Amino acid sequence: MIKVLIADDQELIRQSLEIVLNSKKDMEVSGIAADGQEVIQCVRKNKPDIVLMDVRMPKMDGVSCTKIIKEVYPHIKIIILTTFDDDEYVYNALKYGASGYLLKGVSMDELCDAIRTVHSGRAMINPDIATKVLKLFSQMAQTNYTIPVEEKNIESLTKTEWKLIFQVEKGASNKEIADALNLSEGTVRNYLSAILNKLNLRDRTQLAIWAVQTGVHYNKSEDT
Repeated sequence: MIKVLIADDQELIRQSLEIVLNSKKDMEVSGIAADGQEVIQCVRKNKPDIVLMDVRMPKMDGVSCTKIIKEVYPHIKIIILTTFDDDEYVYNALKYGASGYLLKGVSMDELCDAIRTVHSGRAMINPDIATKVLKLFSQMAQTNYTIPVEEKNIESLTKTEWKLIFQVEKGASNKEIADALNLSEGTVRNYLSAILNKLNLRDRTQLAIWAVQTGVHYNKSEDT
């Protein structure tokens, strides 16, 4: 069962999400929070797998909650839910470790799929803002937010893995990568998992930011 914490300051949304998620055979709502302080308390008490995090809440916003949770419980996955298509929130939510970012207009089926995707270790970003997120990668690369990777780990990457990194940096989906490299989607997922393990990175978002910041893929891709 995927344990989900619902964090939203609107009671109707909390109740609706609770009913829907508890109706799924592979999910259960382990807690509900109406403000940022309650979120931290619920996380400490219930140790959920996933937090559905509203951005704008009383006492502490969702981005600040994300930062605190990921620092103390890095294994807990966070999906940011918001009605606000806001650059700053996108930037900070990803920077502090959110695995997903969805607008509240998504269907319940899409939300459940996102929960399963994030629980499996992959990132989930609403298509409506994916392009904006990719632009923010470049902005992140110019800031002091750096992602360190040891040189010996970089040297262990294979030519095929460099090709995948190049595709991820461009924002390609698993299907697009599979088509471009003539691989199955399952093989792509396995390669990505191996790359993240080698570089000691959390998810493909960090991988994309690292690739933009370092530019190392350009040198290596020429050899492939």
